[in-house]
Amino acid sequence: MKFILPVFFLTLAVNAVAQVKKPVSYTTSRAPLRQNSYLELPLGAIKPQGWLREMLVRQKTGSTGNLDKLYPLVMNERNGWLGGDGDQWERGPYWIDGLLPLAYILDDQELIAKTKPWVEWAIKSQQSDGYFGPSKDYGPEPGVQRNNSRDWWPKMVMLKILKQYYSATNDQRVIRLMTNYFRYQLKELPQKPLDHWTFWARYRGGDNLMNVYWLYNITGDKFLLELGDLIHKQTFDYTNAFLNTDLLSKEGSIHCVNLAQGIKAPIVYYQHHPEQKYLDATKKGFADLRKFNGMAHGLYGGDEALHGNNPTQGSELCSAVEMMFSLESMLEITGNVNFADQIEKIAFNALPAQVSDDFMGRQYFQQANQVMATRHMRNFDVNHNGTDLCFGLLSGYPCCTSNMHQGWPKFTQNLWYATPDKGVAALIYAPSEVKITVANGTEVSLKEETNYPFEETVTFTLTTAKTALFPFHLRIPEWCKKASIKINGKVWQQVNGNQIVQIKREWKTGDVVELELPMHLFKNTWYENSVSIERGPITYALKMGEEVKKVKNEKDPIEYGDSYEELRPTTPWNYGLVETADKKLDEAYKIEKTGTVSTFPWNLENAPIRIKTKARRIPSWQIYNEMTGPIPYSQMYKLEADPTEEEIILVPYGCTNLRISQFPVAGKRN
Repeated sequence: MKFILPVFFLTLAVNAVAQVKKPVSYTTSRAPLRQNSYLELPLGAIKPQGWLREMLVRQKTGSTGNLDKLYPLVMNERNGWLGGDGDQWERGPYWIDGLLPLAYILDDQELIAKTKPWVEWAIKSQQSDGYFGPSKDYGPEPGVQRNNSRDWWPKMVMLKILKQYYSATNDQRVIRLMTNYFRYQLKELPQKPLDHWTFWARYRGGDNLMNVYWLYNITGDKFLLELGDLIHKQTFDYTNAFLNTDLLSKEGSIHCVNLAQGIKAPIVYYQHHPEQKYLDATKKGFADLRKFNGMAHGLYGGDEALHGNNPTQGSELCSAVEMMFSLESMLEITGNVNFADQIEKIAFNALPAQVSDDFMGRQYFQQANQVMATRHMRNFDVNHNGTDLCFGLLSGYPCCTSNMHQGWPKFTQNLWYATPDKGVAALIYAPSEVKITVANGTEVSLKEETNYPFEETVTFTLTTAKTALFPFHLRIPEWCKKASIKINGKVWQQVNGNQIVQIKREWKTGDVVELELPMHLFKNTWYENSVSIERGPITYALKMGEEVKKVKNEKDPIEYGDSYEELRPTTPWNYGLVETADKKLDEAYKIEKTGTVSTFPWNLENAPIRIKTKARRIPSWQIYNEMTGPIPYSQMYKLEADPTEEEIILVPYGCTNLRISQFPVAGKRN
């Protein structure tokens, strides 16, 4: 018996140690990298609630959760990323890049199981020289030759996937794979640079570089910094292009998705080389993009190359989700409020408008002024047999069928951050909950209750086992003139917009922070002096009647799907807004709220807000080539219009399928 008692107590001691939770630590920047402003949380720490959760559930029951059944030509066991003789390019990884974060955010075992074969095959595919991925030269269709299996570009997508998988699981095989692959890159890139096989990797090298720096922050391997400089050198020089060339003022100068992905490259490199020119280049790049190609939905004319700012030019769905990801990456690095504002602009306008309510169909291109979504050849840089505006699974081009899934999951993943000063930050607003470790290892939960972006109040309720002293960072959007912050019902501070406020205090369970972001009406001016009406992060567009026609595609079903939907207007659309001074907008535009925000607010039936105003029809502005004809130039008082004023209704852009969001201005009010 003398041996049993010590063993018994030893077992108890071991079990007790095992049950003590290790404090969660977040990956900070390792010298010589500049310390990022914010730290990403583990995948799964942030849980969506309310309308945002409904968006993700619709993705699960829609095409995100079922693309293997809906698009079997590519998403089956013959895919090159599963070891088969099918597509070894981007489409499979694109899908998993959205499916995997969706699966872990929802903690959905069925979806997680769908991601496993792709992750496992990628990890086990690594060869002795460090290369991983497909080695057979096949195209999207099984058995069709394509001589670029070792192209650097598709690996960049899989690296993003593996980084997210590691965030959710801490699987150390990811670290080994990336270390070996990046050693392979360092050896091979001098002879086979990023554009050796195709030009895509040269323009998208920022995606490669961000994973190199991420790994360096974990392992500290010095060779990664050398590789980072090499990748940057071989990547298209966005810094010089933004600062010193006419890239963004010249139509056709760059592919729209290359730009959406590449715009983060200077900021990513800034982590290792924190020179002001990288910040200046990015700021000028966004300003020029807005000036020469910008549109009211938050994106730009790119169909597929840059194509100016006429509101009938297309904007690609891949541009929306890739630009959101770039902005999210830059927000984490810099803490720049404008990046968060722009994320919300795209997420609350362009993104929901371009995807069907059930997440089963999407448009390849959307138009800021879109009065018909029909099969027709239009004035786009690229046409795909006229299907680009139709709502369908494969209409336009199927890259977006695979890539659209990352938008909402990654938006969710970037609502909350840890901070280097051991606090918490809420930088983008949507209903959610988060668990996070603060101060000296204290775990707290924060519940965010809000109907933002439709309403102005965001309420945070804290739960913790013990009091803790830490800072709480809150973003005040640039559009907000004066925000109010209350703590436990008492006004703590009123602050101007365009900043991040830090509340440092000792927090306890039950503490409530209430953020009021008053939304005022304002105008923005666009192509041909057209005007958009905006409130907070939302652009408002003309509510139109629409006729939906499902078309069975007997012409080219393999390329563009068995069917798609066409939409045509059933109500007038050719309105000009009546000239109104900024200080009188509240008189001319009457806001009406339904009083409730549906769990799915993104359609005409559920639109929580509408704005009534007066407008005049412009007889000369008619349909041309199944879209609006040239928009009349808005020169005050001189635009010929019907003198009769009619009441029109504006609704959130993201609730529309057909719309006018950039209006001509048709004279003074009667």
